Amino acid sequence: MGDAKKLLAERLELPVGYRLEWSGQFEAMERAGRRLRIVVPVTLAIIFLLLFFHFGSVIESAIVMLSLPFALVGGVWLMWLLGYNQSIATAIGFIALAGVAAQTGVVMLLYLDQAYHDRRTRGALGNRAEIDAAIEYGAVERVRPKMMTVTAIIPGLLPILWSQGAGADVMKRIAAPMVGGMITSTILTLVVIPAIYSLWRERDIARHASASVPTSSQARSIRQ
Repeated sequence: MGDAKKLLAERLELPVGYRLEWSGQFEAMERAGRRLRIVVPVTLAIIFLLLFFHFGSVIESAIVMLSLPFALVGGVWLMWLLGYNQSIATAIGFIALAGVAAQTGVVMLLYLDQAYHDRRTRGALGNRAEIDAAIEYGAVERVRPKMMTVTAIIPGLLPILWSQGAGADVMKRIAAPMVGGMITSTILTLVVIPAIYSLWRERDIARHASASVPTSSQARSIRQ
């Protein structure tokens, strides 16, 4: 759009009393773009609030939100490979992708929390290796549900990418971000989230352990 305006400014000389306006589809896209600049941040804020209400933890909510940039990366790559430009349709696809990525991240954290707390109640979290083993167990339990989700969504969207006819151009641009994003989101959910969760839990246990160790003055008072 900027190139078109620059070209007209260089080559078009309007007579006195005339003016140039951009209307039609461009005007509708500009209006929708202004709305999306409000809708997208509000949507992300709502997702974060729902995650916080569910987990009751800012850290766990932030871990789930980390899945969104990775999912967007895959969507952008596929759009680049297909030669699609950013539009209202692709923005809708990215919004839908953000919801799916957040959902899969929530399920992964539920599996990790369950495995972590089960081992902790049994007193089997005495060192880093045991923490990693608990998180690895929870992540492995999530592999099959995650792959089922991916194999259900991607094959369902691929026919849209190959479709022809009325409305196909719009539907392709909605489906493309979701297909590409699901691939990178899967890698994040199965690899990155467990790694971040492990680092967080290790620091948490180390902090509690250091807080429970009595200082030298406390030790002297206990001996007395």
